[in-house]
Amino acid sequence: MLSVPSTVAIYLHTQPTDLRKGADGLCGIIRGQFEGDPQDGSLFLFFNRRRDRVKILHWDGTGYWIYYKTLESGTFETIACDEKRVPIDSLQLAMLLGGISLKAPRRKRYRRVA
Repeated sequence: MLSVPSTVAIYLHTQPTDLRKGADGLCGIIRGQFEGDPQDGSLFLFFNRRRDRVKILHWDGTGYWIYYKTLESGTFETIACDEKRVPIDSLQLAMLLGGISLKAPRRKRYRRVA
């Protein structure tokens, strides 16, 4: 599991993203659509159209990290918003990546079949 200090800003991109983009392409989205700085130490989350994959871009001071997760089944929760980016905290990030609904924390994303 990804451990993120509570002092790190986390932004979720609400529009579907072509996840074939690398660090340079994702930085272009951050600069162009977010009007932000990809080198400010924040985490930036990008989902594909089906919401079964996520990329997280992070600058650590020396270079970019890209974290990539593909779900075996199910989808990541959709966050409906008119904004292009939504700030979330580290607890919401853990819940989102862990398949726990932000609205109803008891719902599971999928059930593993033995």
